[in-house]
Amino acid sequence: MEEEKKIAAAPEAEAKPAEEAQENQAPRRGYEPHGSASAPRPGDRKGGDHKGRPSERRGGRGGFQRNTDDYAERVVHINRISKTVQGGKHVRFSALVVVGDQKGRYGFALSKSGEVPDAIKKGLEKARKNMKGIQIVKGDTIAHDVEGNFGSTKVVLKPARPGTGIVAGGPVRAILELAGVKNVVSKVYGSRAPINVIRATDAGLSALKNYEKIMVLRGKKKPEDFKKPAPEAQAKGDK
Repeated sequence: MEEEKKIAAAPEAEAKPAEEAQENQAPRRGYEPHGSASAPRPGDRKGGDHKGRPSERRGGRGGFQRNTDDYAERVVHINRISKTVQGGKHVRFSALVVVGDQKGRYGFALSKSGEVPDAIKKGLEKARKNMKGIQIVKGDTIAHDVEGNFGSTKVVLKPARPGTGIVAGGPVRAILELAGVKNVVSKVYGSRAPINVIRATDAGLSALKNYEKIMVLRGKKKPEDFKKPAPEAQAKGDK
């Protein structure tokens, strides 16, 4: 019995030095979670600290791309669209987004996709391609009262004194804030559907007129009278 115990204990004694030798060796660098500083990944630069895949570094397919413009973005409404087809239901999502530089330019768009992030991304790209401008007068408000109509929706916009703020609901507030208007009073009549309210507000802002347009319409001045003089003429006038 004693001899059998010695024979059984011999393999265990031999295994312990081997395990200790492996522990003393440098740790093996295998796959580690994304973002680990020690994980070797495809595309690592020699002699550099830049880790990650090439697409993640350069912003290619599947990478992260930053917006280079100064436009602010806002998601106004997300709607779930379900269509019953043979074999089940086809579900999609629509996103209503507004962008603007808060200096008189704004844009909006409604896009659809199978996923919410894709719908928002498509909407933002579309809104940036359809930017519009308005003239903001003294006091960060609009020049005069205006009404915008779209379908059964009517939006009334009125200028307000400094300090009033934007007295408006969600869709109207979004488009006015991103356009750069800070003092205005509004009221919505009829349908409250977000897309209809946005389009009615856009119709109202597009109907705004400035001093030059009014004087031309009344026939008191001509469009040529408002053309800015050339830089050379301004320099001569200064002398």
